[in-house]
Amino acid sequence: MSVFTSVTETEAAAWLQHYPIGKLTALRGIASGIENTNYFLTTDQGQYVLTLFEKLTPFELPYFLRLMDHLAGKGVPCPQPVANHQGELLGALNGKPASIVSRLSGASLTQPTAAHCAAVGTTLAQIHLAGQDFPLHRNNERGAAWWKATSPQLLPFLTVDAAELLQAEVKFQALHRLQDLPRGVIHADLFRDNVLFNGDALSGVIDFYFACDDAWLYDIAITVNDWCTVDGGELDPACTSALLQAYHAVRPLSPIERGAWPITLRAAALRFWVSRLYDLHFPREGEMTHAKDPAHFEQILRCRIQAQSALQRMWINQGAQS
Repeated sequence: MSVFTSVTETEAAAWLQHYPIGKLTALRGIASGIENTNYFLTTDQGQYVLTLFEKLTPFELPYFLRLMDHLAGKGVPCPQPVANHQGELLGALNGKPASIVSRLSGASLTQPTAAHCAAVGTTLAQIHLAGQDFPLHRNNERGAAWWKATSPQLLPFLTVDAAELLQAEVKFQALHRLQDLPRGVIHADLFRDNVLFNGDALSGVIDFYFACDDAWLYDIAITVNDWCTVDGGELDPACTSALLQAYHAVRPLSPIERGAWPITLRAAALRFWVSRLYDLHFPREGEMTHAKDPAHFEQILRCRIQAQSALQRMWINQGAQS
């Protein structure tokens, strides 16, 4: 379980006195996520999520909390931050910045269907459009500059073959300019465990703490690489087509985006391969922590490189027909 900073029921109950949401009745650690400490928090007035931020600072956090508030106000199914009695969305608990947000109904999926992927595509496009008038800006701190800086630290831990792949892909991505693509607010981490469903109906999108400003196509690629990948690292054609078509129906993709699709899929795979390698080999001390397997995204990257020409044809023929 990813709990880096422990919170007792007594501590949580005392902290809740600063919020207009009633008295604590239950507190339970959440067994997912590797960046923050999360608890399900129940009061006599409702259900919420308590987050203690392990890396993000009080200077950085208003972007994420205000973004969720903005998106929720535009009808995006995402957590609504709760303000304290002073109207503040951010507080401090046990020495860490902390917030409370509404808890959404539903559960994440492990085996999504094409219909589920279509719902994700629709919602992702809605997020991108709803974020267009969000007034704050945040650069992507895990973009190309981060890959380049982090990769040399990882090379001693890799096989010769994997090290060659990492170096070659970082160089390949440096030749392309994803920053020229249409851009705005992106979720940047829309994996299966960050989307909730009630049956076949999408009920919520959570964990906006990697959100930033970047290419919208990059966000689609991150999402497709998780939602539409089957065992072996290949993309499921039906799920991929469903997600892309549903997204395109809400926010039509431009020709430059279609042309950049295979490269962007590779960029998204590289980003999470590097992240998982870093989390594995440079872990943060904490209580009951876990890191995800980086080999999964190494395999995805190899598959995207091998299938680059086919991916371009799939996008043109299936993914974004006007």
